[in-house]
Amino acid sequence: MNIMPRRERTSAIPQASWTSRQAYILAVFCLLLGVALGYLFRASASQGGTNEGFSSPGDGGAQNQAARPELSPEEQKQMVDQAAAPLLAALQTRPHDFATIVNLANLYYDGRQFFEAIQYYRRAVKMQPHNADVLTDLGTSLWYTGDADQAIANFQQALRYRPDSPEALFNLGVVRWQGKMDPKGATQAWEELLERNPNYPQRQQIEQYIARAKQHIQG
Repeated sequence: MNIMPRRERTSAIPQASWTSRQAYILAVFCLLLGVALGYLFRASASQGGTNEGFSSPGDGGAQNQAARPELSPEEQKQMVDQAAAPLLAALQTRPHDFATIVNLANLYYDGRQFFEAIQYYRRAVKMQPHNADVLTDLGTSLWYTGDADQAIANFQQALRYRPDSPEALFNLGVVRWQGKMDPKGATQAWEELLERNPNYPQRQQIEQYIARAKQHIQG
């Protein structure tokens, strides 16, 4: 079971901010990175789809590694840095532009450069401290760097502002179980997810995860 991929939540930088070459580089980067990593980044596209088996912090879905081509860490970072360049340039002229900051954080997140993503998500949270989506993505990034406690804190903060957030509730369950060895807490989060989202498209999968967690509780 992987952390739910983040979904795209902010408007893109206006097209005028991009040259045709920059837009092309970003499109190629996204295409190649998607092939290399083998999983969807947008919860809005996957409708909260998850994979069987738990992933550990930073593996980004290790169970699929053998079935897909891989970029080296250096190649991956180079591609992310190249795609980030126009966003960083835009940030030089608009240092307080929320959409630019979040787009940059999302890019680093999607490129599995989680420490860099955290830096920009935190800037975004300072600007919009009640933004549940950014808080959730910050929490997910923290989890992938191995910080379960701060991940949980951010998911809980997101849920104060949006109690029905399926991303925050699902991810909270994963981190409680995987990071804190707390299947009871995971069950509570996932049961709340289904209660608050009765039409959740992956309901059957979540029910299976709840059943597995309860088996662990019972021993």
